[in-house]
Amino acid sequence: MIAIACVALLAAPSADTSFQALMDREWERQLARNPIWASLLGERRFAGRWDDVRPAALAREAAADKRVRAELETIDGSTLSAENRLNLDLLRRAYAGAVEGHDAGAHLLWMSPQQGLPEGLGQPPGVHALADLGPTLAFADASDYEAWLTRLRTLPDYVAGATDLLQAGLRAGRLHPRVVVDRVVAVLDAQLAVDPAADGFYEPFTRFPAGMAPAERERLAVAGRAAIGSSARPALRAFREFLATEYRSAAPEAGGLGRQGGDALYRFLARHHTTTTMTPDEIHDLGLREVARLREEMEAVKTKAGFEGPLPAFFDHLRTDPRFFHRDPQALLTAYRSLAKSVDPRLVKLFGRLPRMPYGVEPTPEAQAPHATAGFYFPGAPDGSRPGTYLVNLYRPDMRPRWEMVPLTLHEAVPGHHLQVSLAAERTELPAFRRLGYFVAYGEGWGLYSEWLGHELGLYADPYDHFGQLTWEMWRAVRLVVDTGMHAKGWTRALAIRYFLENSPRPELDVVNEVDRYLAMPGQALAYKIGQLRILALRRRAEAALGSRFQVRAFHDEVLGAGSLPLDLLEARIDAWIARQPSR
Repeated sequence: MIAIACVALLAAPSADTSFQALMDREWERQLARNPIWASLLGERRFAGRWDDVRPAALAREAAADKRVRAELETIDGSTLSAENRLNLDLLRRAYAGAVEGHDAGAHLLWMSPQQGLPEGLGQPPGVHALADLGPTLAFADASDYEAWLTRLRTLPDYVAGATDLLQAGLRAGRLHPRVVVDRVVAVLDAQLAVDPAADGFYEPFTRFPAGMAPAERERLAVAGRAAIGSSARPALRAFREFLATEYRSAAPEAGGLGRQGGDALYRFLARHHTTTTMTPDEIHDLGLREVARLREEMEAVKTKAGFEGPLPAFFDHLRTDPRFFHRDPQALLTAYRSLAKSVDPRLVKLFGRLPRMPYGVEPTPEAQAPHATAGFYFPGAPDGSRPGTYLVNLYRPDMRPRWEMVPLTLHEAVPGHHLQVSLAAERTELPAFRRLGYFVAYGEGWGLYSEWLGHELGLYADPYDHFGQLTWEMWRAVRLVVDTGMHAKGWTRALAIRYFLENSPRPELDVVNEVDRYLAMPGQALAYKIGQLRILALRRRAEAALGSRFQVRAFHDEVLGAGSLPLDLLEARIDAWIARQPSR
């Protein structure tokens, strides 16, 4: 009996082993429920599938999330390793947030003209973004093309699910305003106007592996054209007609969740995106204070630039003087690429660890460009099959000023998103959800903090570049006021646009695009400034505590060393790092 008991004891899995099995199981479930995102990670097992966004499917997943949340609550964290205690905390938060978000109806606000391919769990792409998937994926052999053909042929199913989801929102009174609907329709119109042989759905059939036989290439290309003509294009047209007629006729003229009785949903979204407990009123007041502070800094830099008029006149000068703009899209793209190359060698000054993953600078897809922001980052595939990509908007070069280029590049490429996302993905000792997950306040807060680092990288010697940095920081401060204004305080779209233009020299095209983005994605824009302010505060705390022992490279490596974290857990991590530093 004693020998049997000893064997049973030895065979019993440890708490860490059992918890690891749960993490592995749930990671597999998340990949299966998000096959588009799985493909972007280089996972080929789900390559022939789309996400299931039907309300019934989302309800089943929400029920599964509730079961996992309950299971996580039964785990005694004291029996786990320190790292797994952190993993347990993160998973508990993630599943609690997923359940609360579904119960609050966040999934019904699914569509956005700015929403592209997903960067993480829970963000299926809009129908209008699906054509961008083909050019993004790696195609190594015939099985990859066959899987893509399956996706093209079953696109009507995805569109039907998306239509069902938006109809559920219609019934629940959770609708985007007409200006958002019109933008999505315009993107779809632009896609449908392109020659089918030149759109993103067909792009994989223009690049075959070198060893593939000509007959096989021809067979696949013919099948691709047929699938686009018989399935993909009709699905896009059907979705476009649904939006332009049934959905638009029910959509309100004025946006804002508060007008739809969505105050509780907005409070959830504010907490979710900022990873804080701040209320919309607190965020609004913080935004007003930051706008006032930044206006004072702008006045000082305006004087340094030698401009003698008032700040609004300086804004007009920055928006209209031809010397601040490139002559054509290609010149603008070349300038962005040159700038990014000039930043790369400076990074060793501020970082002890740099990623192995390369990145490139490419144009924003033409169909999205009129409705997109000035630039954004798309992560590389963890398996190395795709580099990171910094996408820059070349639409209307006369609206893309030179003075915005440095802070934009620092935010979207290096040392911003490319460093943060790539370094996390390369931490192979972390569980997958830690390496590849994304908290907006952390990631975008880091991006905005990275813009500020341009001072230490020697990139703001020109007062106009410095003013560009302040302009982009002001942009994020204005967001706090405008987003909460429209969704919690009854602001109109026109008032939001006017407030933005009064406090920033950003071109009106960008301002209008941004305000419409806040209408389409409530609360997401709150994360940037709140995250930046927390990271700056942590740096100041470390500098004050360590004095001459403070090392900026070590601080940055610590901030980026554990993957994406909620802000309170990042704060705890930095406090622990400060305490570990030697006294001399």
